[in-house]
Amino acid sequence: MAEAKPVEALTEGEAADELAFLAKEIARHDVAYHTRDAPEISDADYDALRRRNDALEAFFPHLIRADSPSKRVGAGVAEGFAKVTHRVPMLSLTNAFSDADVADFVARGQRFFEKDAGLELAFTAEPKIDGLSASLRYAHGKFAQGATRGDGEVGEDITANLRTIKDIPQNLAGSGWPDEIEIRGEVYMTHAEFEALNAKSAAEGGQVYVNPRNTAAGSLRQLDPSVTASRNLRFFAYAWGFASAPFAKTQMEAVAKLSEWGFVTNPLMIRTSSVEEMLQQYRAIEAQRATLGYDIDGVVYKLDDLALQQRWGFVARAPRWAIAHKFPAEQATTILERIDIQVGRTGALTPVARLLPVTVGGVVVTNATLHNADEIARKDIREGDTVVVQRAGDVIPQIVRVIPEKRPAGSEPYVFPEFCPVCGSPAVQEINEKTGKPDAVKRCTGDLICPAQSVEQLKHFVARDALDIDGLGSELIELFHDEDLIKSPADLFRLKDRADEVKLALFKRREAQAAAREAQSGAKRKKVLSAEERTYEGLDKLFSAIEARRRPELDRLIFALGIRHIGEGNAALLAKTFGTFAHFESVSALAASGDDGAVAQLMSIDGIGETVVGSIVRFFSNARNKQAVDDLLGEIEPLEYVVASADESPVAGKTVVFTGSLEKLTRAEAKAMAERLGAKVAGSVSAKTDLVVAGPGAGSKLKTAESLGIAVIDEDGWLELVGAS
Repeated sequence: MAEAKPVEALTEGEAADELAFLAKEIARHDVAYHTRDAPEISDADYDALRRRNDALEAFFPHLIRADSPSKRVGAGVAEGFAKVTHRVPMLSLTNAFSDADVADFVARGQRFFEKDAGLELAFTAEPKIDGLSASLRYAHGKFAQGATRGDGEVGEDITANLRTIKDIPQNLAGSGWPDEIEIRGEVYMTHAEFEALNAKSAAEGGQVYVNPRNTAAGSLRQLDPSVTASRNLRFFAYAWGFASAPFAKTQMEAVAKLSEWGFVTNPLMIRTSSVEEMLQQYRAIEAQRATLGYDIDGVVYKLDDLALQQRWGFVARAPRWAIAHKFPAEQATTILERIDIQVGRTGALTPVARLLPVTVGGVVVTNATLHNADEIARKDIREGDTVVVQRAGDVIPQIVRVIPEKRPAGSEPYVFPEFCPVCGSPAVQEINEKTGKPDAVKRCTGDLICPAQSVEQLKHFVARDALDIDGLGSELIELFHDEDLIKSPADLFRLKDRADEVKLALFKRREAQAAAREAQSGAKRKKVLSAEERTYEGLDKLFSAIEARRRPELDRLIFALGIRHIGEGNAALLAKTFGTFAHFESVSALAASGDDGAVAQLMSIDGIGETVVGSIVRFFSNARNKQAVDDLLGEIEPLEYVVASADESPVAGKTVVFTGSLEKLTRAEAKAMAERLGAKVAGSVSAKTDLVVAGPGAGSKLKTAESLGIAVIDEDGWLELVGAS
C-alpha cells in the first residue's frame, strides 16, 4: 500500500474500486489469522491495509460499504465448534503507531469531557499480549462456558480446552463477584513452552511452529482437549464483558478484583495521569520485552474511570476510550547473550549474535548476523548488551543498535578471534586487489582439514567440474562424513577398504528413512530387510567410479582442491603452465615459504593475479593442508597436462567461441577442454573465428557467425568432434 495513489488524488470510481478490493482482501486475511491461525502477511502489512481503508472512508464517507472492515471484528466461527453468542460484543482496539497518535487520543478525550470543569483524565497502561482472546462465563462463581472472540458477536465454544489451562480457575476465589460475569483476557504460550514444543516436534520429524501466537491459537482450537492440555497454555485476565452487577468503579480496581478472584493479571499494568507518563510506561515495557518470557506487540491505554468509559462510548468495532500503541512491527528489543563464530564453506568467519528469543515481524528470532569484525567494532556490540533487532521482509535479522545505558557493569569490547575456532588454523584477511585494503571478512586457512569446511570441500572435490566421481553426491558425502568414513579427499580412495562400514552406514540410513516414513504414515512395514537386501546395490559401481579417478587430469585436480579464487579457468592456466602437479606443488610451496622467485613465477602467468597468488600461498603455508595433499598423492597419480598437437586434435590451433546455454558442460569446463585440445577460446566472434559452438538462447554471436559464414555446431556436435560424446 506504500506506493498507492494519494487518497485525495483518487476519483470516486477509483476509491469505490479500492474500497471493494480492501473489503475482500482484509476479510480474507481475517479468516487466515483468526479462524485458520495461519496469517499470510505480517501484522505491519495488515495494519497498512486497515489504515488505507480508514483513510479512504474518512475522505469518501458516502462510499462506506455495508461489508466495510471498519464495521467488522475478527472472523467467523471455524468448523467443528459450537457457536456462542456474546452478550456483550468482544470488540477490537484502534491502533496508535506513534507518540503523536497517543497524544491525539488523549486530546480527543479532553475535548469530549471539556464541559466537566476541573476533570483530570487518568489512563491505565498495560502490555498488549500477542495471543488469542477468550471470554469466560462464570455462573455463581463456577466456570460455565468459554469462547473465542470469533467475529465479535459470535465465537467458538472452546470450554473443554480452556478448562485445561491452569491460569483459569474452575471456581472463583474471594468474594464480591457478580452472580454472572464474563471474564475476558488473552490465551498465550510462553517462549519456553514454544521452544520445547518445537524441539519435541523436530525430534519426532514433525512440523516447525512459526511463532507462539499462532501456535497458541491452533492449540486452543484442537478438537481433542488432551492436545491443548499438552501445550501448557497460559492466560492473562484484563477485562470483562457482561456482568450481572457492578463490581468496581475504575479499570485498576476491576483488574485488582480479577486478581482477588484467582486470575493471573499483568504486573506491568499501571495508572497514568499524563501523555508523558503513558509514553514513559510504553518505553519501559518495550525495554523489558525480551525478558518477559512471552510475546507482546504493544501497550494498551484505557480510560481508568468506568463511568467515563460509558459516557465516551464506542465506534463500530472499537471503544473510543481505549487504544493500542503498537511496537514497530519489524523491530524488537532483546538481550545479546553471546557471540558465536560460524565458519562457512569458503572458510569465512561470520560472527552470529545469540539472542534471548523475541518475536519480530511475526517470527521468533534467536540469532542475528553481525557481518564481520568491523561491524562489531563500529557499533560497539558486546556480549550481554541490550540491543534493537530488525527484521525487514525475509532478510536475516540484524542488530540495528545497542542501548548503552543498559550495558552490564564490567562489560568488555568483543575481541575477534585470530584463529579458526573449529580447526585452529590462522584466520586471515585477504587484500582486495582493487582497493589495496584488507577485506572485512576473516577466513580460515585450513581449507582441506577444517571440519567446518570439509563437507562442502568434499562435495566440491567430487563434483562434475572437479574429479567428477559418478554416484558420489551430496547426500552420500554427508552420510559418510557423519559416520567418520571420510574426512579428507584421500579417505575417498580408501572407502573400498572399509566396505563393511560403508554398508552398515547405508543400511542404518535406509532403516531410519523407512522408520520415518512409517511414523509419518502410520503404516507398518511388511518385513525386516534381509542381509542380502542390506547390501547397497550400487556400492560396487560407486567403488569402481572412485577407482576410475585415481589418475585425474591436472586441471581438474587443481580445481578440486578448492583453493580460494581458483576456478576452472585459473586451474587450466596453472595446469598448462606447470604441466605436472609436482611442479605446481613445488613452486607453490616455495612461494609459501617466502621465496620471491617462486612468487614472481606465479605472478608472471598471464591471467593469474595477486589475489590468486595470495590464495595459493595461504593454502600451502598451512602444514595441515600440505599433509592432506600429500595423503591424497599417496592414493592418486595425477596425469601430466599435455596440450594436443594439430595431429592429435581436430581443433588445435583454431579459435573457438562458445555462446548460448550449454547443458552437458559448464562454460568453464568447455573452455578448459578446448584449451587442452590446443584451441584458443575467444569471447567474441570475428573474421578470425574458426568455429562457434551454439547452445539454446544463442543471440548476436550466432547471427554474426552466420553472416560471416563461420562454421556453427551445437554442444553434441562439439563433443562428437573432440571425441568426448
